[in-house]
Amino acid sequence: MDVDMIIRIGFFIKDLHRDIQRLHSEQFHGQQSNKTFTVYRGQGLSKEDFTEMTKTKGGLLSFNNFLSTSRNRNVPLVFAQQAATNPDLVGILFVISINPKDSTTPFASVSSVSYFHTEDEVLFSMHTIFRIGDIKPIDGNNHLYKVNLTLTNDNDQDL
Repeated sequence: MDVDMIIRIGFFIKDLHRDIQRLHSEQFHGQQSNKTFTVYRGQGLSKEDFTEMTKTKGGLLSFNNFLSTSRNRNVPLVFAQQAATNPDLVGILFVISINPKDSTTPFASVSSVSYFHTEDEVLFSMHTIFRIGDIKPIDGNNHLYKVNLTLTNDNDQDL
């Protein structure tokens, strides 16, 4: 990639991060509720990465990109099922629990600005960290798994 392109992408990434922070502040500012909610992400992982993740149950997982999730389980489940048809991948449905009061991690509902309004999308900023919970096959399928994640608390001693 040339330097010009890297600079342009850097500005875009910075803008997107700021937009997520702004939306997060608007959507959750002053909210004292301990109300936890769930979002979902479906994707494929290589068998090697999946094996490594199973060895770190209870540990931390960070996504090094912006993370698109949905409050609607059906769309991400389709992505996970599609990935599971590839013999080199394991389909993963991440089930992510979020308590907005526990974390200052920037994330926001972007449904109002998204092209895909029906997906009820929640977007996390880069390098968001989650704790890995239970990992179980879906419907006994050894190529399709549900992985429970919890958004880390700002006071998490492992951070």
